[in-house]
Amino acid sequence: MTTESFSHVPARQLDRTYFARDAVAVARELVGAVLLVDGVGGVIVETEAYARHDAASHSFAGATSRNEAMFGPPGHAYVYRSYGIHWCLNFVCEPGSAVLVRALEPWRGVDVMRLRRGAREDSLLCAGPGRLCQALGITMAQNGAPLDRTPFSLSGSDGTRPVAAGKRIGITRAVDLPWRFGEPGSRFLSRPLRSPGEERQVD
Repeated sequence: MTTESFSHVPARQLDRTYFARDAVAVARELVGAVLLVDGVGGVIVETEAYARHDAASHSFAGATSRNEAMFGPPGHAYVYRSYGIHWCLNFVCEPGSAVLVRALEPWRGVDVMRLRRGAREDSLLCAGPGRLCQALGITMAQNGAPLDRTPFSLSGSDGTRPVAAGKRIGITRAVDLPWRFGEPGSRFLSRPLRSPGEERQVD
């Protein structure tokens, strides 16, 4: 099966009101959702939640010019540059909270992704926040943009994919919170969710 021929059952489009709630619940439910940016994208297979008073969150110390979008209305994009190198895409939920989109399974516009990322394994096209943003053409230009308007298109999960929870990646605070969600066994994850200490099946 090629990524272009991947079959996804159409689901309802997600509007801004969908995100006006707890980021942890949204992060869990977004596994299996379809994200397209200008028609390029695929199925979300990995997310992380960050809450307003979460010590690992950009919002923990309050609003700044960098994280302003996190304190704006729900259902908008929060984009930032990590380590001055790559962009990261987040979906704003309740004020000061957001969901980081960590990985997706390529589906539409795979040839475009390959050009943007170079000749690489398809499993690595969107495996990690930086790779994902490069493959989808995400930059600071999308920061603060509504998620239910072009260039974004989001449709909900069809509910057929399993979801596991584990510890978040690349942080030094609040490290024990199980707020990383992903499809266990997916080859498109940024890092496997396999070990008993890491993986916890969720409904």
